[in-house]
Amino acid sequence: MHAESSLEARVPLVEREGVPAEVAVLYDKLYADRGVVPNMFKALANAPDLVLGIAALLKPLMGEGALAGWYKELIATRVAALNQCEYCVSAHRRLARLRGATPEQVASLGTSDLDQVETDGFERGPFTEKEKAGFRYAGLLHGSGHAIDEAAFAAVNAHFSFQEIVELTAVAAAFEFFPRFNSALQIPVTPLPEESEPGNHPGC
Repeated sequence: MHAESSLEARVPLVEREGVPAEVAVLYDKLYADRGVVPNMFKALANAPDLVLGIAALLKPLMGEGALAGWYKELIATRVAALNQCEYCVSAHRRLARLRGATPEQVASLGTSDLDQVETDGFERGPFTEKEKAGFRYAGLLHGSGHAIDEAAFAAVNAHFSFQEIVELTAVAAAFEFFPRFNSALQIPVTPLPEESEPGNHPGC
């Protein structure tokens, strides 16, 4: 068990009745899409302008684009696992399933128990060579942006268009931020509602 699920949050998790009207609208949208308002948003709501800005960023970041939404969720899961963030691994494994990843694909990245996560399990998973190349790229980027040397860029550019590379890099880089935010503030894992039908579920 890791810090963000075993300890109390270091900042208040602001419920709907305690937020400004525009943040309440965001909460209602999150609840409609997800069946729950994620605890990360409740923590971010201590800074109303920030929570609205991050929600606005997440929509195109994690939405359907040149890359499929389910694949973005699994990139997020991989980077979250490398950052040892139980909160983000739990959230994005679920979102990947809701958005169309197969159970076998999700399982190849391990369980939400970080002691059992295989960060390179995708190499044996049911993925195309292109999808595996994206996971490798995200793993290199986790070490440093400078780890993406000419050889590393050529390896990803052999499979991905420039638009796809920009989306892939943005998702992988963003999920250096979100795990650090959640772990530093000990945000508890959001209790998962019953599974719903696949749809558009951007968020963290």
